[in-house]
Amino acid sequence: MGADTWKDILHEKIDASWAEEIDDFESQTRLRKQAKLAEKVFAETRLRRGVYGQRYDNGKRHDGVAEQTLGFADVPTKGPETVWDAPGMCRIKIPYGGVSPEQLEVHADLSEEYSDAILHVTTRQDFQLHYVHIEDTPDLMRRLAAVGITTREACGNSVRNVTGCPLAGVCKTEIFDISPYAQALMTFMLGHPDVQDFGRKFKPAFSGCEHEACGLVQMHDGGYVAKIVDGKKGFKVVVGGGLGPVPHQAEVLSEFTPVEEFLPLMQATARVFARLGEKKNRGRARIKFLVAKVGIEEFRRLVEEERKTLPHDPRWTSLLENMPETSGEPVAPGADLPAGNRPDGFNEWFDTNVRAQRQDGYSVVTLNLPLGDITADQARSLADIARRFSGDNMRTTVEQNMVLRFVPNKDLVDIYQALSAAGLGTPGGETIVDVTSCPGTDTCKLGIAASRGLAGELRQRLAAKSASMPAAVKALRVKISGCFNSCGQHHLADIGFYGNSRKVDGRTVPHFQVILGGQWGENAGNYGMAMGSVPSKAAPEVVEALTEAYAQGRDGDETFRGFVERLGKRSVREIIKPFMKVAPYAEAPEFYSDWGDVREFTIGDLGIGECAGEMVSLFGIEVVKAESQGFDAQIALEEGDFEEAEDLAYRAMLSAARALVRLEYIDVTEEPTDIVTEFKTRYFDNERFFDRFAKGKFGQYLLDRHATVPDSMSKDIASRRIEESQLFIEAAHACELRMVPEPLAVEA
Repeated sequence: MGADTWKDILHEKIDASWAEEIDDFESQTRLRKQAKLAEKVFAETRLRRGVYGQRYDNGKRHDGVAEQTLGFADVPTKGPETVWDAPGMCRIKIPYGGVSPEQLEVHADLSEEYSDAILHVTTRQDFQLHYVHIEDTPDLMRRLAAVGITTREACGNSVRNVTGCPLAGVCKTEIFDISPYAQALMTFMLGHPDVQDFGRKFKPAFSGCEHEACGLVQMHDGGYVAKIVDGKKGFKVVVGGGLGPVPHQAEVLSEFTPVEEFLPLMQATARVFARLGEKKNRGRARIKFLVAKVGIEEFRRLVEEERKTLPHDPRWTSLLENMPETSGEPVAPGADLPAGNRPDGFNEWFDTNVRAQRQDGYSVVTLNLPLGDITADQARSLADIARRFSGDNMRTTVEQNMVLRFVPNKDLVDIYQALSAAGLGTPGGETIVDVTSCPGTDTCKLGIAASRGLAGELRQRLAAKSASMPAAVKALRVKISGCFNSCGQHHLADIGFYGNSRKVDGRTVPHFQVILGGQWGENAGNYGMAMGSVPSKAAPEVVEALTEAYAQGRDGDETFRGFVERLGKRSVREIIKPFMKVAPYAEAPEFYSDWGDVREFTIGDLGIGECAGEMVSLFGIEVVKAESQGFDAQIALEEGDFEEAEDLAYRAMLSAARALVRLEYIDVTEEPTDIVTEFKTRYFDNERFFDRFAKGKFGQYLLDRHATVPDSMSKDIASRRIEESQLFIEAAHACELRMVPEPLAVEA
């Protein structure tokens, strides 16, 4: 490049407003580097530009970065200069997953030049680059902007990436193509003044069908389902969904909003959220909590009143003019797959990775990306393959894969061979082998257990058995999160896991909570329920036991969710119960490290306790009562006794709190007010119950429930209380792990 910079080279190719924003961000990075801008201020700036700090305390070293470095805010200083040698993560917005060959090639170049030569597809159709140095991010942003892609508001308290069904425009069951409307919403809300004062993020999604998985709108802050009424296009609009620690199903804001009204409706919703949403307590700041607090009827009224006062914006309709509908964008005419010999592996790949689209003669081809990763070289090969077989028709998916659309059926053998040569012809797409996982402890500061490590192990084991699996088992979804926040969407899986930990034999053991019976279909129609925590190293055997039980005990065409509901939680728990115990360290040391990490597992600065069989902490004995009550609450919910379920969940929190209190005050009574008072004084007010990520929100669940008994009861209220109690119990375990290991003890 000589003296020319990327800013000079790309000046005429970047939208002027985008260029100005990137220049401003570059100036702010220089100020921060010179210690002239506070990290707290800069953190919000970089997050809104899609730039995160990254974890390095997992024993891995990259680019010479020392262990224990935790990202930009923790980099030491030398005089006025900041040493910027701790890479982070950059998230890149890909609206509805649409990416062209040229854009993919730019991503490949960026991953190779600034990252570790790997592109990671997220569960919201973004790309992520890890190990990116902060000083490289302005040029990275410019190179993306030159091909029409931004990182703005990919993170932070803003409207995040607009996701949409990857089959939009080619799906046989869709009402109409949602792609252009998803693009319009992204364009309209990007940087909009009305979305700059949110207490937390807002995630929108579009679906062309109501009953498929599609856009998973029921788990989103705002969702749009294509609908036609009296020949007019519009959307069923839902609001207030979300996963996270306590999942909420979205509520119907509008049964039908015509397309010309959906942008002002979104704007009015954003204004209500910005004005009335929680700002101080981040744990209650998502729109789902506002909707639950005021009720959907009142929220709907507030939005309708806000809509009446909105100043007219010509973009409400101008962004919808001349919108390109997907009617046929192939590079070659469609034709049937010819008869003849097939190369080795083709039939298995065809069965799992190829889907007929509504346009005759064409198919959608799924690329099954292990853990959502694709290398720079593979991305370049894919760009060439797309140009040859499908043009610009590439999409990322919420299952961390990519799809090629408008592939002529006559070319399926050729594209299989081309993909296989690039290492992209792996079968098992959208099957049980295609395990979804968040980054977990690899790079995420919130990770508790190695979700990617477990996912990789499960992929290998399940792939080895896939040929002999019954079709019903092969169709199951397995999803894994490294913590309770559900970035891996474990609540939606048939079999889900999220990371936690337990103390056994005086040592910390990585565990995963088992979540069963989620519903991927019906746009994330139902969430699974916690069944018990198992050691990380036993999780593959849990999957094997559950799938075997389902294969043998399934009633006709019964779904896995139906199977779980029919057996009941007591019976299902018996299936996983044998895997819940951990042998002493001397007998099974492998259980005391996590997947992909040979070191002994730790969370925080913990010591080593007494030998197994001699001492068991009082907490360890008494918290069992809390876990039992929590499980009984699930049984009551299953049996339709919502009041009993809610009360048991509350009592489970009380029992866990008392178990903690009795480590210091053995004489605390079982009277709820005494327990809450002692817990608040000894653990909450002094923030000993807090961790640095969830802070005190899990403890607040108990305080809020103790202070306010619900006036009425419903399934939703009981379900949320159960989720809250589960998180409180997990937080109590974590609190006990952080304490100096000298608790009161009793003989085992």
